[in-house]
Amino acid sequence: EVQLVESGGGLVQPGGSLRLSCSANGYTVSRSSMAWFRQAPGKEREGVAGISTVGGYTVYADSVKGRFTISRDNAKNTVYLQMDSLSPEDSAMYYCAARQGPSYWGLDHTRYNYWGQGTQVTVSL
Repeated sequence: EVQLVESGGGLVQPGGSLRLSCSANGYTVSRSSMAWFRQAPGKEREGVAGISTVGGYTVYADSVKGRFTISRDNAKNTVYLQMDSLSPEDSAMYYCAARQGPSYWGLDHTRYNYWGQGTQVTVSL
């Protein structure tokens, strides 16, 4: 059974930082494109960042470019999302996703096969 488990969310003040982690059980992240998505109440799911299987190519939503960084540690079978300069607009449930199939690391959520349960990020004073 494939499990993606997110952690690292929480409450942070505007301008602060958080690092989200996504660990995989029953799945090898080094063989998959991985991505982070987020969804705020009343809004559609939004792609945040994606990373390729080979070469470490990355893609980011315009809203997070220069502030968020996606990375992977294959030895730990974990993907990370470093989030800096957070603002209240970044508050959402954050989900990790994995794609099994032809290479794609974009931000179309329909292209990903496996999903975690999410971790809540709240940016507020």
